[in-house]
Amino acid sequence: MSEQGPELASLAVGDVVASRAIELGRSTLVRYAGASGDFNPIHWDEGFATEVGLPGVIAHGMCTMGSVIGVVTDWVGDPGAIVRYGTRFTKPVPVPARGTAVVDVVATVGAVDPDAGTVRVDLTVTHEDVKVLGRAQAVVRLA
Repeated sequence: MSEQGPELASLAVGDVVASRAIELGRSTLVRYAGASGDFNPIHWDEGFATEVGLPGVIAHGMCTMGSVIGVVTDWVGDPGAIVRYGTRFTKPVPVPARGTAVVDVVATVGAVDPDAGTVRVDLTVTHEDVKVLGRAQAVVRLA
């Protein structure tokens, strides 16, 4: 990686470019609800969440999605270099009343397109060894 960020020519499919454990606590959910306006009780009311069949209070899907892309923005060094990002929400992330839920993220090069100057970064996102985001991919434009 150069001072301006990773170099396209040095990347190959299968390279692990970053990894991180991200902690999500109830205070994270409160802050996210306030910022997003998403006050659905499944994200703060234990009784309601279990009544509707969830294992308890769960993280907002978009909060999880937004938290894990930080792994890629830190690696590339410029959030504006991300030209596309998407995922599927496959499993909820239960957040305990005390402590945090830990989401593990591994970012791997999935494809390199020298003509476009882009790399696709595939994110493996798990909580307690269960995949919580599926087909999480970011396309990044590199110099």
